[in-house]
Amino acid sequence: MGAVESTEGEREPLLVPSQPATNTQPVLSRVYGRRWLVLTMFSLLGFMQGLVWNTWGPIQISAKHVFEFSSTDIAVLVMWGPVGYLPWLLFMWLMDKKGLRASLLLSAFFMVLGAALRSVPLKDLYYRRWMIHGGQLLNGLAGPTIMSAGPLLSTTWFAPDQRATATAIASLIGYLGSACAFLIGPLAVPAPNGTVGSTVYWNQNHIGDRIQFVLYAEVGMIAALFVAVLFYFPSRPPIPPSVAAASQRLSYRSSICRLLSNMRFLMIALAYSVPTGVVAGWAGVLDMILTPAKVSQVDAGWIGFWSIVGGCVFGVAMARFADYIRGMLKLILVLMFAGASLAATWFTLTCLTRLTHLPSTKATLYTSCILVGIFINSSVPIFLELFIETVYPVPEGITCGVVTFLSNLFTGLLLFCLTFYITELSWLNWCLTGSCIFSLLLLLFFRESYDRLYLDVFVSV
Repeated sequence: MGAVESTEGEREPLLVPSQPATNTQPVLSRVYGRRWLVLTMFSLLGFMQGLVWNTWGPIQISAKHVFEFSSTDIAVLVMWGPVGYLPWLLFMWLMDKKGLRASLLLSAFFMVLGAALRSVPLKDLYYRRWMIHGGQLLNGLAGPTIMSAGPLLSTTWFAPDQRATATAIASLIGYLGSACAFLIGPLAVPAPNGTVGSTVYWNQNHIGDRIQFVLYAEVGMIAALFVAVLFYFPSRPPIPPSVAAASQRLSYRSSICRLLSNMRFLMIALAYSVPTGVVAGWAGVLDMILTPAKVSQVDAGWIGFWSIVGGCVFGVAMARFADYIRGMLKLILVLMFAGASLAATWFTLTCLTRLTHLPSTKATLYTSCILVGIFINSSVPIFLELFIETVYPVPEGITCGVVTFLSNLFTGLLLFCLTFYITELSWLNWCLTGSCIFSLLLLLFFRESYDRLYLDVFVSV
């Protein structure tokens, strides 16, 4: 039975059992209005982490001109994101033992330190490049918490009929940050081959000043968020919002063993991590992929921006739909990846105009690329909710930590290969298409279950 909204915007307490199988003691369940403030603060940190991670790809031509980066350097700058995920077990342990506040504060501190390190205006380009690489690595160290804690936050603060929506907002805002990098970078930083009137624009100092302005602005915004989290970000509400939020979970060690021995979980984890890992690496160097198709830095930025924004908007809408129509997560994912497979195939063949003779215009590149982003990025919150349902009572942070680690592992492998095969990039498009088809096949054979939903719907009635 549902809770009733009070005049203050909070829900009245509802008596529900905490452990129906072994415990008959009732526990108060309450949803607080402040949950939206907590979600907003977490989401803004995710936004900035994604923005900083994708700083260099959209302005790679300008960065090469000012800092003498090579194409390999640009790929490595993107790769620091998944590399920063290597100590993920430590962050998952911290989240499980100390709560969301402690792990989020540590992640925000790494983000501030990394953004500050990148913005130190050293004259020596050799040391300046090392500072930029170090800053990107520190920002990547915030990834394990930022990318994994969304479902934990939604379970801790939100009622069952709002969980998927909260998960979608918390997990997709980071993607929106990387999308805004496609927009902010090319608009704030001029390309060296741009023109003003009839004069070629090669003013290196001006381009460097614009990049420095972007770096300073990012430091300021991240520092303000760090202060906000420091002064107000509770780990949990005084009273849990649901039976599942109040129930006892497995220990850290037992959870890891349970996940690694669950074949259904490993199956769906691969269905998630392979395409999302590939599309993250692919989007990070989208400007380089589209350069042979004679797409400018600004146009490539707009393509990347709308592909991710479309995925965020569609993802929140589908998550809201999943909150209303429960028990249909697998069907939603199958439809999404059928569309992603078709869109990725269309984009790949469009880029091979010499072989396929398909029309390669700005409209076709825009449409196919945006559809890829919509279908894959919007699947993230649906996948995360399905993971939690499949392996409950494993804690949400640990479950999502494992799958996001796998996703970053595939991103890192793709970008590592990119450092060796940097001259011709059509193989990246084929990897994207193959990953979508692979995920679709795994989803078709996956047997879904909804253990957490059963607890909330049937036990609380």
